Amino acid sequence: MAVNLNDVDLGWGDGETVLSGVTVDLRPGEVLAVTGTSGTGKTTLLSAMAGLLPPRSGEISVDGAALGDRDRAVGLGVVLIPQENGLAAILTAAENVSVAVIATGGTPAEARRRTTDALTAVGLGAQGGQLIEELSGGQQQRAAIARGLALHGAVLLADEVTSELDAANRQKVLELLRAEAERGAAVVLATHDPEAAALCDRELHLADGTATWSRA
Repeated sequence: MAVNLNDVDLGWGDGETVLSGVTVDLRPGEVLAVTGTSGTGKTTLLSAMAGLLPPRSGEISVDGAALGDRDRAVGLGVVLIPQENGLAAILTAAENVSVAVIATGGTPAEARRRTTDALTAVGLGAQGGQLIEELSGGQQQRAAIARGLALHGAVLLADEVTSELDAANRQKVLELLRAEAERGAAVVLATHDPEAAALCDRELHLADGTATWSRA
């Protein structure tokens, strides 16, 4: 699915506007990097694209239809892997993944299969039965990535998902994101890592409240 932002202004609550005049066309089959230093609005932008933050002005659409709120975005296949992983500490890694699959319409059998495949893909095949609170920070991050991959979204939004990973796991995750694009998903990677950004197809740079194309 294509995601389009047309002259969008974004901000939280009654606070100052974080981003102004953002226009983005996210295409199926590509990996788009969103870059910028901390506090420039990367998470704000991905939150809006996930249906968590309504724009103050402008329009956000998916395949020409208004994005709407988070429930509608989920129904359209928009998957968000948040910077703060959002995992339930009292559940195992496998339970965190399978619950998400079932919540989005997967059968228990599908959930088991997708969970096994996704955890194996991120190198956590042996840790599926461990509680999230028993995993290291990097392992928790990979479990969150596995959950996102298992949902087979049409749009995958990944917010700083390589920040706690070593070089080998970072490369593996970038390859998995590329594989998502190759199956037809539209992928966004918010990152402060220039090496990760360089591996994406295009780069949108955020600074001083605006978004400009470093590579279009």
